[in-house]
Amino acid sequence: MTVPTAVSRGPVFMFAERVFGRTSAVPLSRQAADDERAEAAKAEAWDLVRAAQDGDSSAFGRLYDRYVDVVYRYVLFRLGDRDLAEDVTSETFLRALRRITSVSYQGRDVGAWFVTIARNLVLDHVKSSRFKLEVVTDEVTEPGSAPFSVGATAQAGPEQEAMFRATRAELLRCVAELGDDQRECIVLRFLQGLSVAETAEIMNRNEGAIKALQHRAVRRLAQLLPTGLR
Repeated sequence: MTVPTAVSRGPVFMFAERVFGRTSAVPLSRQAADDERAEAAKAEAWDLVRAAQDGDSSAFGRLYDRYVDVVYRYVLFRLGDRDLAEDVTSETFLRALRRITSVSYQGRDVGAWFVTIARNLVLDHVKSSRFKLEVVTDEVTEPGSAPFSVGATAQAGPEQEAMFRATRAELLRCVAELGDDQRECIVLRFLQGLSVAETAEIMNRNEGAIKALQHRAVRRLAQLLPTGLR
C-alpha cells in the first residue's frame, strides 16, 4: 500500500491498519508467503471462473461461497439495511451468473468483478430512492472473518477486546461521515482489502487518483476521530 509519507506514518492510518487486519511492519519472509498465498488463491478463483464458463455449475457455487461474505458486507456497509443487503447480494450473483461468459482475466482478483456488479446495483438503488446510511458494525466487521481479521485481538482479554470493539465501531462511525467517494475508497481499500489497482478499476479512476483520494480520506478521518483515538 502506498500513500504519502505524512499519512502512512500517522496514528489514524496505523489504527485503520490494525482494525482491518493490516500491520505497519510485516517481516519480508511473511509478506512473501502472504503474497504467494494470495496469488495462488487468485489463480484458483480464475480456474473456477473458467470451469463455470464451460458449464460447471458447481464451480460457480464455489465462487459464490468464496465471495458472498465479501459482497454482502460491502453492500451492508453502503446501505445499512440487512434485508436490502441480502437482496442486493443475491441480485449480484444472479447477474454474475448471467454474465459469467463475458468476464476474462485482467490480472486482478475475480472478487473485484463481483464487487463492481454490487457497486453498480448499490448506485442504482441510491439513485432511485432515499435512504439514511446506518453503519451495522456487528456484521460489517465480524472478527476473524476475512478480510476483517483482527490479528492480535484473538489473544486479547475481555477488557482489551471490548475496548477494541468500541474503538473499531467509532472508526466505522467516522468512516460513515466521509463523503461518498472517500467512504467508497476506504471501504474498498481497508474493509474489502482490495489493491489500489482493483479499487481504481471499480471506481473508474486511475491509480494516482485513488492514492490521492485515500490520502484525503485518511486525513479527514484524523479530523473526525475523537482526540483519544488519534
